[in-house]
Amino acid sequence: MNAQVRAIPEDMHTLTPHLVCADALGAIDFYKRAFGATEGGVMLTPDGKLMHGMIRIGDSALMLMEENQQWGALGPTMLGGSPVTIHLYVKNCDAVYAKAVAEGATAKMVPADMFWGDRYGVLTDPFGHSWSVATHIRDVPHDEMQAAKRRRR
Repeated sequence: MNAQVRAIPEDMHTLTPHLVCADALGAIDFYKRAFGATEGGVMLTPDGKLMHGMIRIGDSALMLMEENQQWGALGPTMLGGSPVTIHLYVKNCDAVYAKAVAEGATAKMVPADMFWGDRYGVLTDPFGHSWSVATHIRDVPHDEMQAAKRRRR
């Protein structure tokens, strides 16, 4: 490794989600409209599919690629769903949630105030990925959070 090259690029975090999607280019467009994503670049296959793409939502990067069984890249469409949820902190949970639903996401849990101090909702994007959208509204001491959790049982 060249001593001048950073092992982790300056504009990246240590951990970056990488989504596999049917119609990954459509997913990029959806994330731009619904979550205010900005495009960081795309590389296409000869037939016009997304080989690799990157967007930014807030201060975080998200990589994407087209699902392709030959590459072993299976997205929620091929798998019949995904066990993964991407957590998105925003300034206004309700507005972002409503915008995403208006753009085609499926509402799973409408935003509500949660015992851990977030206003929080869950939706599924049109490409099968689950997103939780939250705004932190209050700092909750650990003992208070544990007591509230026990009351919810």
